[in-house]
Amino acid sequence: MPSHDCKSRGRVARAGDTDPLTTVTSAVATHPGLRREGNEDASCVRADLGLYLVADGMGGHAAGEVASRLAVETIESFINDTRLADLSSTWPFPYDTALSLDGNRLRAAFQLANRRLTSAMGDNDDLRGMATTAVAVLVNPTGATVAHVGDSRAYRLRGGVLTGLTEDHSWVNEQVRAGLMTDADARRHPWRNVVTRAITGGDDPQPELTVLPLIAGDRILLCSDGLSSVVANDQITTMLAAADTLDSICKTLIDAANNAGGPDNITVVLIQVEHADDVD
Repeated sequence: MPSHDCKSRGRVARAGDTDPLTTVTSAVATHPGLRREGNEDASCVRADLGLYLVADGMGGHAAGEVASRLAVETIESFINDTRLADLSSTWPFPYDTALSLDGNRLRAAFQLANRRLTSAMGDNDDLRGMATTAVAVLVNPTGATVAHVGDSRAYRLRGGVLTGLTEDHSWVNEQVRAGLMTDADARRHPWRNVVTRAITGGDDPQPELTVLPLIAGDRILLCSDGLSSVVANDQITTMLAAADTLDSICKTLIDAANNAGGPDNITVVLIQVEHADDVD
């Protein structure tokens, strides 16, 4: 089955900004892989909101597809509704003054997505047990905020060096961090898909949040584990550094995952920073 590609260009601004500092272009592609009949991944690319998002659904039958779709719809809707956020208005969750506005927006969006899943499962027994990972980047005029739960990942390529922006919330990653398992062993382990944090419809998730300064030339990759579980970081680095269009790079990444067996759905969102403050 073919992948789906699209690209967008956006200048990120807030009310009152006359000269947005950050301009980005982006592309997205998805593929079911070679061993799955359906595609339980979902994504969102909204340059006008500065929102880029990948969700990887889990659950039997079509439940995973429903979980990722509902999460993406809810997160996108909340980020849209709060693009001109007035902190004097009622906030849906306790506002954490230790976080930025965008950090609070993303955390609230993930928690609202969780409650959307709770409601859907209450209405349909066939959806019980569904869940989804999610990784999102929210770009603002001076930088970005990354939020994630689960094992969907974010990477940054800067000056030819690939940096992981997220740590998998997974059982195998806990073993790797404890020095009990190598990265190569983790990619082969039968429990590699067991996540320890996700949007499940249970307790409100606590997304991990990272503030990310941007400079011109940065490339940010969001992906489901259909890519990261089978394609090594050095290969990803080479592909991201290629002097090709973003659409072509997305296709190359998906082809690499399928050439490695394509055991799972694959979704990639690629963001190119065209203009930004030079902040390390």
